[in-house]
Amino acid sequence: MIKENLKKINENLPKKVKLVVVTKMRTIEQIMEVYNCGYKFFGENRVQDLIEKYEKLPKDIEWNMIGHLQSNKVKYIAPFVCLIHSVDSIELAKEINKQAIKNNRTIDILLQFHIAEEQSKFGINPIDAEKTCTEIMQLSNIKIKGIMGMATLTENNNKIRKEFRELNHIFNLLKSKLFADKNYFSIISMGMSSDYQIAIEEGSNMVRIGSSVFL
Repeated sequence: MIKENLKKINENLPKKVKLVVVTKMRTIEQIMEVYNCGYKFFGENRVQDLIEKYEKLPKDIEWNMIGHLQSNKVKYIAPFVCLIHSVDSIELAKEINKQAIKNNRTIDILLQFHIAEEQSKFGINPIDAEKTCTEIMQLSNIKIKGIMGMATLTENNNKIRKEFRELNHIFNLLKSKLFADKNYFSIISMGMSSDYQIAIEEGSNMVRIGSSVFL
């Protein structure tokens, strides 16, 4: 079933869109089934689960940290994480940079912006986008590859579309003002199982899908 689900999802994904297979609450056996289909780009929400899966699964997997990240837990994933989607403050960015230096590597990150109406969701205030990004750009051992955001959990597709459009606007603003000559700033990570098709229509080139894969 997982193989069929992956095939169906990929049929709906433009070539420019990268799939992050979300492994939250999934077993090692389930993840290996996806891996054996040729996928190596996985996302996990919790640090503890990320560490456990990293230790048990093949080492050529590229692990994405997609959930809220506390500064005191960065050190546990700094040695191996491929991309951190959820950088929502300057303080967190500084800690990631500190741990990247300790591990003699540069860590790729996305800046997470708050575009949803739920206050429970994390993210940088869009008003502070340029100021926050400028400060984080000064850190030596992290690279801002793009931005991430989550839309409101609602059945109102117009609202979801509007929020994704706002995130795309933030990306274009930062690209034009701060990253015009930097090709690596290229990722708009938005869209999950329930709304990824709308996200793609509004400019997403990275989607985080879990439940639709493991149905």
